[in-house]
Amino acid sequence: MSQFTVSGRFQSRGGWRSFSKSVEAPNERVAREFAFSRFGSEHGLKRTQVRIDGVEA
Repeated sequence: MSQFTVSGRFQSRGGWRSFSKSVEAPNERVAREFAFSRFGSEHGLKRTQVRIDGVEA
């Protein structure tokens, strides 16, 4: 599995905030899904409240 850095913005009470998360995944598509999943479980956000700008290996 490869290490990917997922970056983007998420909606919080004070507006949109930037983020950068490192995830281990087999490809970019799965890395995006892991990022959405992590924000949902840790922060209680829906997919519409998270914008992914890029995924880098």
